[in-house]
Amino acid sequence: MADIRIKGRMVNAIRISLDTNDHDAIRQQLTPMLQKAFPAGTLAVIESSVDQELIELIQLLSSLDLQPMAVTEGLLAAQARSIQFPVVPADRQLQQVKATKELAAVEAAAPVTAETQTAAEQPAAEAPAAQHLTSYHNEILRTGQCLVQNNGDIISTAGINSGSEVIASGNIHIYGIARGRVIAGAGGNTAARIFCHSLEAELVSIAGTYCVADDIPQHMAKQPVHIYLNDQQELVFEALQF
Repeated sequence: MADIRIKGRMVNAIRISLDTNDHDAIRQQLTPMLQKAFPAGTLAVIESSVDQELIELIQLLSSLDLQPMAVTEGLLAAQARSIQFPVVPADRQLQQVKATKELAAVEAAAPVTAETQTAAEQPAAEAPAAQHLTSYHNEILRTGQCLVQNNGDIISTAGINSGSEVIASGNIHIYGIARGRVIAGAGGNTAARIFCHSLEAELVSIAGTYCVADDIPQHMAKQPVHIYLNDQQELVFEALQF
């Protein structure tokens, strides 16, 4: 039996694009963004349009509870290689499009009970309501376009072309042909699912576990499919019956 095995696994990471080398400004602007949307320990890829001291930048991001993992090819690449810090290719440029419509579903905060406060405490204010968003898109997502929903689901009623990309933190529903890249559960949501009327994707992924076109079960190609993760965090492809 081999002592080494290689498995495909996407790494969930955010990309931080910087147009400044003012580290005080970076801290001030990043802090509320991270507190709102990203958990401590989130992996981060760095790209910068201005030259700056990479080691100090890594230390800054680490102090914000991020885990810097690489820089993109560009201005910081030489510094990164000099300290043996990873350098990754720059992303292909996709045009991020706005969904046709976006609706919010607000979940009420849990009520405060007598058991959750002492006699000396004043009645606690309700916690901020959690907001789940659903993006509806009724136009074909064309090659070079990207549709992203960081706080909920995506529903496409027209399908997506090769060379396009849909990314959601929640579920993705494609009522049409699913070509391109379909990425659900971005950020680590293992309960996310993918539904499509015809599966012809270049890549499907849920919470970082992915499958490229060549590895998608042949009997599922061009079929209505439901995709989810099982208890072993493996992608399961199920035919949908209509």
